Amino acid sequence: MTGVAELVELVSRGRVAVLSGAGLSTESGIPDYRGPTGRARRAEPMTYQRFVGSAEARRRYWARSHVGWRQIGLARPNDGHRAVAELERRGLLAGIVTQNVDGLHQAAGARRVIELHGGLDRVVCLSCRERTPRAELERRLRAANPEWEAAAGQINPDGDAVLTDAQVATFRVVDCTGCGGLLKPDVVFFGENVPGPRVDECFAVVGGARALLVLGSSLAIRSGLRFVSRAAALGIPIAIVNQGPTGADADAALTVDAPLGPTLTHVTARLATST
Repeated sequence: MTGVAELVELVSRGRVAVLSGAGLSTESGIPDYRGPTGRARRAEPMTYQRFVGSAEARRRYWARSHVGWRQIGLARPNDGHRAVAELERRGLLAGIVTQNVDGLHQAAGARRVIELHGGLDRVVCLSCRERTPRAELERRLRAANPEWEAAAGQINPDGDAVLTDAQVATFRVVDCTGCGGLLKPDVVFFGENVPGPRVDECFAVVGGARALLVLGSSLAIRSGLRFVSRAAALGIPIAIVNQGPTGADADAALTVDAPLGPTLTHVTARLATST
């Protein structure tokens, strides 16, 4: 497998910062936006401005997300997530920054994970800021829509299912039980800024690393690309494992175009035999 020997050598030195993207979760059945599973779809992610500005947009979002959560909530870590957790267990990682909102790094056993864009397993009230488990909201939505049922053949990376207007029209949204405010998934929507302290924490992980390992991200938007740019500016070696080209290939010392699960499993196996 081309590039794996070099990847093993880089990781074996330790203090590696991991930056993961949607491509790491495709083998768990969660599609991505720009990689191989995303090219066949035309996803239009919800923006923060539309969500807070339109009751109809919120109805559409929560109806679609209510259906999509069934797939996201049932997703399980794949070999790639387990390999990253194993690298952390062996003390080789400086930290994990993930652009994903599926919680699969933690489900695989990783502990030092910064969720850059938040997590779909939580809900936040936009008025009182109380955070509650997604499972609690799902129970309330089922109670508010006892006869509503919809199925979708296509799920987007953020858990957004494709439904018809007729399916959405009869869906009932619920609000915060504490103050009656609008509920939003505890994730960063398009058009919304990642909290500054969280960004600073990610920069600190990258800045304190010996190397940066990018996993399953096309690096097509600034949200993740800025950390690669910081590593490049600091002279920190960058390795990228992704299916297809990325926006930072020119800055990488090593690029591996291959499926994430088998590649990372091979890396951990090679590391085990070399120690």
